[in-house]
Amino acid sequence: MLLIAARSVAQGRMAGLFTYLGVATGSFAHALALALGLSHLFLAIPFAYEAVRYAGALYLAYLAWQAFTARDSFSSQARIQKKHSMAVIFRQGLISSLLNPKVALFFLALFPQFIDPAAGAVGMQILVLALILNGVGFFVNMTVTFLAGSVSLASPNARFFGKWSRYFLGTVFYRTSCFYRTSCEVDI
Repeated sequence: MLLIAARSVAQGRMAGLFTYLGVATGSFAHALALALGLSHLFLAIPFAYEAVRYAGALYLAYLAWQAFTARDSFSSQARIQKKHSMAVIFRQGLISSLLNPKVALFFLALFPQFIDPAAGAVGMQILVLALILNGVGFFVNMTVTFLAGSVSLASPNARFFGKWSRYFLGTVFYRTSCFYRTSCEVDI
């Protein structure tokens, strides 16, 4: 949610929306992996969890570096590239979600409590739960996106605000990469 808020502040509401769509797609991919039994690899092979965790941390550190070293977003070059930026923003949200093994562990810990093998296909139940989770998440994250995006619209000095919002976004990416590197214990 902090990533979505930071992106909304830094680049506006559409950027927040596309970040959320990427994160939600990654979340659904984790649910699909759980439905197929692939998420259990993290429990069976601790090295797989560690490898994905460090890959995610490195990716977020790279995004932080990009945010800190980005050129002025109000330049004509940035405006020309704006057409492709939503696809890039979606991809960044997706990759950050896919490379976060804690999402897979969240699904492993939460979903089994709501699954009833006697009720039918377990995989389908998992996917329905993922749709419900993403549906609720949509409304929560769109509220965050709207409020955070309003901050950048209310700024009297957009150029100054754009510079500091990039630093804020870079800080969020960096702190999140530090969070990825810490150990995660989940009771399953």
